[in-house]
Amino acid sequence: MMLGITDTTLIVVMVFASGWLVSSFGGTAISGSTASVPMSVFVCAIWAAMMFLFHTRDPQLMGIGAAEYKRVIHSCAATVGWLAAVALLLGGDAAGGYLLMIFPVGALVLVADRWTWRQWLNRQRRFGHYLSRVIVLGRDEDVRYVVRQIAKKSGAAYDVVGAVVEGDPGREAIQVDRQRIPLVSGLEDIPDAVTMAGADAVIVAGHLAHGSKYVRELGWKLEATATELVLASALTNVAGPRIRMRHVEGLPLMHVELPNFKGGRHVLKRAFDILVATLALIILAPLLCFLGLLVRHDSSGGAFFNQERVGRNGSTFGMYKFRSMVESAEDELALLANLNEGAGPLFKIRSDPRVTRIGAWLRRYSLDELPQFINVLKGDMSLVGPRPPLPSEVADYQGHVHRRLFIKPGITGLWQINGRSDLDWDESVRLDLYYVENWSLAGDLMIMWRTVKVMLRPTGAY
Repeated sequence: MMLGITDTTLIVVMVFASGWLVSSFGGTAISGSTASVPMSVFVCAIWAAMMFLFHTRDPQLMGIGAAEYKRVIHSCAATVGWLAAVALLLGGDAAGGYLLMIFPVGALVLVADRWTWRQWLNRQRRFGHYLSRVIVLGRDEDVRYVVRQIAKKSGAAYDVVGAVVEGDPGREAIQVDRQRIPLVSGLEDIPDAVTMAGADAVIVAGHLAHGSKYVRELGWKLEATATELVLASALTNVAGPRIRMRHVEGLPLMHVELPNFKGGRHVLKRAFDILVATLALIILAPLLCFLGLLVRHDSSGGAFFNQERVGRNGSTFGMYKFRSMVESAEDELALLANLNEGAGPLFKIRSDPRVTRIGAWLRRYSLDELPQFINVLKGDMSLVGPRPPLPSEVADYQGHVHRRLFIKPGITGLWQINGRSDLDWDESVRLDLYYVENWSLAGDLMIMWRTVKVMLRPTGAY
């Protein structure tokens, strides 16, 4: 309701402000006369209708992911299209004065409004408000995985109030990290458990031994309680955005689009990389010089450190960083092997004795990685991508982990904004593979924005 009020208010203000600006600066009088008021009302109605028709206030999208923002942008683009058609049909520019206001200015204002409301909603959800109460159903390992993933996301819209474990021997609860999840019923008593727990949805986690017939009948039983049925497929761990549902004579088919590792989208990504990296190096030049002087003054050695990393398709390149360790760090690595705290092949030590005083500060705020904009310009790296691995790490890769090398590594990525070195190996691989197969420019922009937030409030950076 509040989104509807603010959306409508902003639309009305922008439309009438647009008309006033056009009429004040010598354009066609759109809202400066009595005859122009109906046109302003018409534009407001079209814009508001597009926001409704594109389901921009769908409760399932609010506060989560980029889909909400995308729908707002698409509704603004559709409004521009309708107004352009009206202007063409009327043989003049009766609606033309509004076009520049609606897109991109209008889209930017409405997206900023959604972002502001999302911050408020996420803060409320941290205190348990505005959450959907859910019961998770499935095998023990699948239930644990879903509960753990929901707990990791502060913006997740779910509060797990109970679980149903298939084949459970009679426990009262299961422990998932620090959460104690009560087991609320057996497979046949879920509707009663939903009513008692006041649940809004039941999440079916993974494949059930009882088969699809049981899931279908469960959906029918939940109809009487107005409870949603949510299916969590293991396939969505990597292929989520590429999944499309297609119904053939009542048979729902799940289509998984092939991932795209080359083509026009990658050309656009490269152009975006060059533009942003060039601007970043120009704007940050004074800061880069200052940080370089600090590194040189803090310890003996050069300001930069060039380390061999593995890029796209296994090619190697020299990755630039500000030196954050003593100059003999590589020679001392073997002596510290038994202190490794990193996940999988990744070598990390929380209190690495090789890190200099300035280096620890640079690492904490990820400032040591700023020279990698040079690698982006050279074409070795991208702004956003998987973490660039060392050759020794790649040598230990097994199975599907090599798919991380299908696209260029990035300065930042899902690994960096979801905990960095605090992640276990399986989770870091999952995040990188998810990005490799499902990346988009819109997603890159969100990751870059979240990177700025993580730099200000570091997690897992050492």
